[in-house]
Amino acid sequence: MAKQKKGKGVLKKLNKNKEIYLLLLPSFVLLLLFIYIPMYGVVMAFQDYNYVDGFFKSPWVGFQWFIEFFESWRFWRLLRNTLVLSLYSIALGFPIPIILALICNQMREGRFKKYFQTVMSLPHFISTVVLCGMVILFLSPSSGIFSALAGLFGAELPNLMGSTKAFPTIYVVSGLWQNAGWDSILYIAALSSVDPTLYEAATMDGASKFQKLLHIDIPMLVPTMSIQFILRMGSILGVGFEKVYLLQNNLNRPTSEVISTYVYQLGILGGQQSQAAAIGLFNTVVSLALVLTVNKISDRMTGNALM
Repeated sequence: MAKQKKGKGVLKKLNKNKEIYLLLLPSFVLLLLFIYIPMYGVVMAFQDYNYVDGFFKSPWVGFQWFIEFFESWRFWRLLRNTLVLSLYSIALGFPIPIILALICNQMREGRFKKYFQTVMSLPHFISTVVLCGMVILFLSPSSGIFSALAGLFGAELPNLMGSTKAFPTIYVVSGLWQNAGWDSILYIAALSSVDPTLYEAATMDGASKFQKLLHIDIPMLVPTMSIQFILRMGSILGVGFEKVYLLQNNLNRPTSEVISTYVYQLGILGGQQSQAAAIGLFNTVVSLALVLTVNKISDRMTGNALM
């Protein structure tokens, strides 16, 4: 009887909110078709997959591809390059949007503040392909803008796009220029929810602008900062494939080849789907472990967590 009553209660709730569930239905179907059903393909990581035998008849090899990847000379280079780009991006890309939001919040309402926000956010709408084309053109040692400027002072610009040492900086700085302003919008929105009476009370107590920033603005940003940091750590091995691949060339490959580009070359260009699936699965498991670990640490230290 209890189960029947519970079942009727669920049906009653579904019927009561049927319009909402109907709106959610297309998203649920897309999620099922393109996220959950394709997850079955993970079995390729444990098979010697071929198109003829398919998922069900391809021979099972267990952890062979994982062991081969961990023992190969590429493993440490790929891991190092991926971590360098990710940690470098976090070191610059995480605090600078916060700083921009704090600067914008200190500005008085007016045209300059709106102009500042607009100018900082516009580069985000430049596509990755166009951005990479701009970077290659600007840094060209023969016809680039920076080469021409260096020539005015009698200097010669080296081939930065072919430099293994310069690639991480080029990747991170170009990404920072493109996304820092857009990322700051989230923090600006968080600051806009601060109760004005807090500033008024701080002013009456004789607090300076820096003290208000230190004791009001930054504490208000801590929850947003915690969530953003957790999400950033989850993608630490997921360096964007498109941008790295477009900026990559044979000269800078020792520092520009990352896990995602190697998976593309191995699986799509090389036709070794099982090996590529194994590396991709390794990447996903490590990312999940990082998210759970950082989420737990954030929950204990700040009380803010994703779940």
